[in-house]
Amino acid sequence: MYIPTYQDMLDAHERIKPHIIRTPVRTSAYLNELTGAQLFFKCENFQEPGAFKVRGASNAVFGLDDDQARSGVATHSSGNHASCLSYAASLRGIPCNVVMPKTAPQAKKDTVRRYGGKITECEPSTTSREETFAKVQAATGGDFVHPYNDHRVIAGQGTCAREFMEQTDGLDMVVAPIGGGGMISGTCLTLSHQAPETQIIAAEPEQADDAMRSFKAGYIIADDAPKTIADGLLVPLKERTWHFVSNHVTDILTASEDDIIDAMKLTWKHLRIVMEASSSVPLATILKNKDRFAGKRVGIIITGGNVDLDLLPWLK
Repeated sequence: MYIPTYQDMLDAHERIKPHIIRTPVRTSAYLNELTGAQLFFKCENFQEPGAFKVRGASNAVFGLDDDQARSGVATHSSGNHASCLSYAASLRGIPCNVVMPKTAPQAKKDTVRRYGGKITECEPSTTSREETFAKVQAATGGDFVHPYNDHRVIAGQGTCAREFMEQTDGLDMVVAPIGGGGMISGTCLTLSHQAPETQIIAAEPEQADDAMRSFKAGYIIADDAPKTIADGLLVPLKERTWHFVSNHVTDILTASEDDIIDAMKLTWKHLRIVMEASSSVPLATILKNKDRFAGKRVGIIITGGNVDLDLLPWLK
């Protein structure tokens, strides 16, 4: 199993710069006062496909040689990785096949199709996702770009933390959502070399808390089909991401569904940006654990902004 290096992240950043946005960092005096911390929000929802995953996807797509690229790429994803891989593949002019749960938000399916990705639907479980994908890949021959358990993807995601530290002149803590652990792993990869004193906190829904339970147990615990409004955080850790989580993450904190919705409302209102429920989990955990963050410079990675405006969680 190849574990990506800091040099892999640096190489990835040079490779993907023409294809990504150096996203801005936003602050809010109101949210600072509310939490007692200095909060800095890295707005990856401003990427063209609406999510940070364009970094890892672009690194994988543009790292293929011409022979590999002819068959295109393939993956399974609940949404954002599928969108971002389809986008990167469209920039290179190669096919992209994705397996998505039937329950994935329509807005994310629409984005995949807009970028030319071909969708095969599966049941909303890890088992169904992986079984369906095996059939699709066998039929298409596309290069498998795993949503997070891929050294190229992790190296690409690590470029976000590199930019973040440059834009903020350093942070005491960085908080990011955790599902499969791609963003957290990339953050660990970068900060363990660039700013080892910065704590890395992962944030997870209470109803999909397998990463937190894994962290406490010391081995991977995988739930097959958890249910939470944070639909981007449904998948379990894998070997590569577990390597980074177990070695470099300071802690994993959780938030309830109501906490997540409240945090989502706060950021929509006071940052005035569109962000999805998964991206609201970090602020929800900070609000739940104010004493832990008070007086600190805290970076929050807003991982995505692809939402179905007709199905906002507070409208249900």
